[in-house]
Amino acid sequence: MAQTFDLILKNGLVVNHDGEGVRDVGVKGGKIAEIGSLSGASAGEVIDCAGLHVLPGVIDTQVHFREPGPTHKEDLESGGRAAVLGGITAVFEMPNTNPLTTTPEAIADKLSRAKGRMQCDHAFMSARRMRMRHLPELEMLPGVCGVKIFMGASTGDLWCRTMTACAKFCAMGAGASPFTPKMNSCCARARRSRAKATGHPIRSAFGGSGSVVNEAAVAACL
Repeated sequence: MAQTFDLILKNGLVVNHDGEGVRDVGVKGGKIAEIGSLSGASAGEVIDCAGLHVLPGVIDTQVHFREPGPTHKEDLESGGRAAVLGGITAVFEMPNTNPLTTTPEAIADKLSRAKGRMQCDHAFMSARRMRMRHLPELEMLPGVCGVKIFMGASTGDLWCRTMTACAKFCAMGAGASPFTPKMNSCCARARRSRAKATGHPIRSAFGGSGSVVNEAAVAACL
């Protein structure tokens, strides 16, 4: 019996995990049901994609949609529409909005704002500005895709100012410090070789007003 789909994309150059090739894509119930030669199948709609690439949906893991906050730049609805138009099917939205996304209430507010307005799948990043004991609860909340640590100045007061604090914070979620002995050694070397930068606006993540970490020492950590 001939297969039946809601939609068939025919003759497109499909890019998939196993490479690229001219294939048909059968869609049923809003989901891809089959990829291959569907010459014997029928569908409610058939689109000839000859000469076109058919790409998987992309997940953008860092977007800034500015809501709540300066929504004259962009908001969750306009950002979601732009994502879909560009082939992005899922986004992780960042926490440096106004107010900052650092509490369960802020996460719930963003989820409420997104409901019925965002046309793509979405999740929200929270950020470190809460007491560390709240991390296990926060990272498991529905709609949270992760907790971000800012190791430099950003919007609002999100800066994790010391390596010790960052290590303790990460250990709460991951079960172990992400900083290897080599990394800790490099950071110590960077602190020792810290150079003064007269009039430079950047403050060192390792402490000290008006100083920056020596670039060579940081490069050795990478």
